[in-house]
Amino acid sequence: MSPARPKVLYLSYAPADLYALIKEVAGDRFDVVTLDADDDEERCRLIADCEAVICAATRLTKRHLDAAQKLRLVHHQGVGRQDTTDWQEIKRRGLPFALTTAGTTLGVAEHTVLLMLAAAKRLSFADAELRAGRWHVNALRGVSRELFGKTIGYVGMGRIGQAVAERLKAFGCSGIYVDPAIRLPGDQERCLGLRSGTLDEVLASADVLTLHVPLTPATRGLIGRNEIAKLKPGAIIVNTARGGLIDEDALVEALRSGHVLAAGLDVFEKEPPPPEHPLLSLPNVVLTPHIAAGTRDAMRQKMQAIFDNIERFFATGDLENRVVFP
Repeated sequence: MSPARPKVLYLSYAPADLYALIKEVAGDRFDVVTLDADDDEERCRLIADCEAVICAATRLTKRHLDAAQKLRLVHHQGVGRQDTTDWQEIKRRGLPFALTTAGTTLGVAEHTVLLMLAAAKRLSFADAELRAGRWHVNALRGVSRELFGKTIGYVGMGRIGQAVAERLKAFGCSGIYVDPAIRLPGDQERCLGLRSGTLDEVLASADVLTLHVPLTPATRGLIGRNEIAKLKPGAIIVNTARGGLIDEDALVEALRSGHVLAAGLDVFEKEPPPPEHPLLSLPNVVLTPHIAAGTRDAMRQKMQAIFDNIERFFATGDLENRVVFP
């Protein structure tokens, strides 16, 4: 008799078609356990019998870990573990913990460019107004912008920042970046039209500011009132990283005053933002619900990488992209 397949809980509640994709990729290697409702009681009940858990948008908490008596592995669907897991508790318990670098880069890079274009052209406002019967054929000409010839300011130049720069090269953009951990080779900088600088130099030069760093205690509130004031009047801000990187109150003030021309945001300090949040009513903001990496293509790549890694771990003990805790 063959041994039972390891049980793997997918911690987030998802539509049936997404669950079907996850189970298709897992194949007969694992018994993938999914939720019938977005219910924390059910999560605790199901995780009790699982050897591994895949976590993403739904935060993995101490309560879940307390219930997980058979748990041998925690696997994150992405790389932003700081705000989606109780990693201190994972560390305390000595549980192996892996990240997933596959499947995120292209989707987030494309979405970043999408938000730049949409914010520059007031796309969501124009769409909503047209649907309401208002035809603004000339009203937006004074505020719409093109990307050609613009300087892009990058805060963070990892995999996603580089992928954004590669795509914006085709738009005729140049760029300046700041990243204390990364300095690109000179030939790569020349190819992409990039130069490195300090944060102040990035802020002063950027026609469009785009953020590509993790949310940590050091980066929380990285773009606040002082930093926004250093931007060129009429700059655009795009954030597909983490909402806590920006002081949202300061951003709202700058958007209302016109110092910041427009913003494209996929992430927020609190997700979802409350219905009364002023960002939701500003005409010069394009908003999406943290979906930059949320494509079917990316999901398939992520799940393939995750289940291959889990299979490797249960077979050999080896684990790629394992988190080494400080």
